[in-house]
Amino acid sequence: MNISGQIALVTGAGSGLGEGTARRLSAAGAKVVVVDLGTDAAQRVADDIGGLAVAADVSDANAVEAGFARAADELGGPPRIVVNCAGIGTAGRILPRDGVLPLEAFERTLRVNLFGSYVVLSHAARAMSGAEPLDADGARGVIINTASVAYQDGQIGQAAYAASKGGIASMTLPAARELARFGIRVMTIAPGLFETAMSAGLPPEARASLEAGLPFPSRMGTPDEFAMLVQSVVENPLMNGEVIRIDNAVRLAPK
Repeated sequence: MNISGQIALVTGAGSGLGEGTARRLSAAGAKVVVVDLGTDAAQRVADDIGGLAVAADVSDANAVEAGFARAADELGGPPRIVVNCAGIGTAGRILPRDGVLPLEAFERTLRVNLFGSYVVLSHAARAMSGAEPLDADGARGVIINTASVAYQDGQIGQAAYAASKGGIASMTLPAARELARFGIRVMTIAPGLFETAMSAGLPPEARASLEAGLPFPSRMGTPDEFAMLVQSVVENPLMNGEVIRIDNAVRLAPK
């Protein structure tokens, strides 16, 4: 798909991987809807790239529906590129030392990461399915979700996070198969260690230890390097129904 002139909607675009994706798609000529839970963060990025800021909780189906409606009304059509980057990182043992089972944290993690991705995917599919084809193949759009290498290499304390990302990875192929008749592609990217708000708060020694475990290059990825892969997926029409790791060849240790 040619990105230039298309409407793109990116969740979690107020920072990190989502922000990097929004900026790269805008630079490639897309009209970008910047969706984020934080109003100020969404507006900051939207102002920088000439996009449309939408404040929404991705786990709130009504808020997501309103965001898609606003995008169509203000930009003249449905998004043809949708990238799910919104999510939360949580850590907690199944059997913590205090003996209290962290059921609420587990449920919240799945609700934001997995259910939120499904909500955005379903609304994107509905919006795209009613649009005119963009090419001779009958393509109507592409949806890219974000998992994590933790879906395969989950560490101790990542049961909830790994489960949420594993669910995202697992729904990729069935979603792609179902939406194929509408000309909608579905892909998932599973990033390793990247420069985000979470990694920015790491102590220097912890950061150095993490980077030392990365085979090559021995540094964290940048949001724009993640966005480079997003761009490649969007532009290559044969990329469909697959999960792609982008991870410096790392395999996470148990802890």
